[in-house]
Amino acid sequence: QSTWGHFSMSRWIIATLLSAVSLLAVLGHVFGSSTPQEPHYHDGAHNDAAHGSGVFYVKFQTTSGDWVVEVHPEWAPLGVARFRELIETNFFVGARFFRVVDGFMAQFGLPADPAVASEWREKKITDDPVIESNKRGYLSFATSGPNSRTTQMFVNFVDNARLDGMGFAPFARVVSGMDSVDAIYKKYGEQPSQAQIQSQGNAYLKKSFPNLTFIKSASIVDAPQ
Repeated sequence: QSTWGHFSMSRWIIATLLSAVSLLAVLGHVFGSSTPQEPHYHDGAHNDAAHGSGVFYVKFQTTSGDWVVEVHPEWAPLGVARFRELIETNFFVGARFFRVVDGFMAQFGLPADPAVASEWREKKITDDPVIESNKRGYLSFATSGPNSRTTQMFVNFVDNARLDGMGFAPFARVVSGMDSVDAIYKKYGEQPSQAQIQSQGNAYLKKSFPNLTFIKSASIVDAPQ
């Protein structure tokens, strides 16, 4: 009987230890993986976050005059991240306003160098929700369909609210120099071929459309006083 009692006591001790080990494992599973995970960003949003998410200003110096835009990340964060990237790489220098429709908008964003154009052609970003309306002086990216934004954008000459329902999400607005925007050369209208601009760059535009307004510089500046 003493042998049986000893055996029973051993079984009880082993069972107690196993229960304790199981409890520790459960607690470890519940509490042991509480380390915060690094957030995952898409389509350049991490670049925008790294530079801060506040409003900033960009000055365009063009052959029709200078103008300043106020950029709002909260309106279109992915679009703003791409715009900042283009500004910081001097993408717009020498770029022409190649599609200009009086009473509608002026489109730009195809680079002077076709080699640069080929680098950016497939760098598409996901669409932003449309938060602001396409009012006079507001800038939005051009698209060729859903999630197709790359580098082309336009500035509205007039209120174009009908574009809102088509997915064109404004990301900035002109805050000074709108008269210079209005002075962008318009007489060629929609004649320049985007395909030829992509393949030949400014060599094609200078020869066939020499009077197009173009961007001399575009850079981040302090807020206008």
